[in-house]
Amino acid sequence: MIKEIVQCGHPALHEAARPLSSDEILSNEIQALIETMKNTLRAAPGVGLAAPQIGVSLQLAVIEDQAAYSAAMQPHIRAERERHPVDFHVIINPVLTVLDNTKLFFFEGCLSVKECLRITPRNHKVKVECLNERAEPVTLIAEGWYARILQHEIDHLHGKLYIDFTDERVQIENTLENRQKWINASRDEILKYYQDMTK
Repeated sequence: MIKEIVQCGHPALHEAARPLSSDEILSNEIQALIETMKNTLRAAPGVGLAAPQIGVSLQLAVIEDQAAYSAAMQPHIRAERERHPVDFHVIINPVLTVLDNTKLFFFEGCLSVKECLRITPRNHKVKVECLNERAEPVTLIAEGWYARILQHEIDHLHGKLYIDFTDERVQIENTLENRQKWINASRDEILKYYQDMTK
């Protein structure tokens, strides 16, 4: 099954989601929800999907960054952004700790904010302690692009969208032309554009 992804303004996107108990995680209902979210994420396609994005206010998100999604990037740009394929996995009741608060700047989009991209600063390195789909405790350490994905999805679980805390002066229309223009921009080029637009 594939669910409709709700858009900015839907109540589930603007409220803190509730945590799940271990018994709930192992229930047929939540296992089916995880499968639906996986199918919905891949159909979109995207690199992350939080339960509130399909109107379900639970602390649950699925993540997968397939190699094909960054295939158009030049290798040195991919390396600079620390973007590597990430296998499909589930995070439940995540607690995020910042390990390196150096801010990395890049355009960020969202399946629930389809019309625009906006430069969003994210912490370079984070730790996430959570439960997986088997209700087992897991600790994730992430840098670069994977850290960005985790921060974005966990924001969703707290009722926060990236457009809630970023500067609209560094917003661009989410078009193929714009995505192609910026996909191979260097970190310095992105930062200069950000600084020029926010003077």
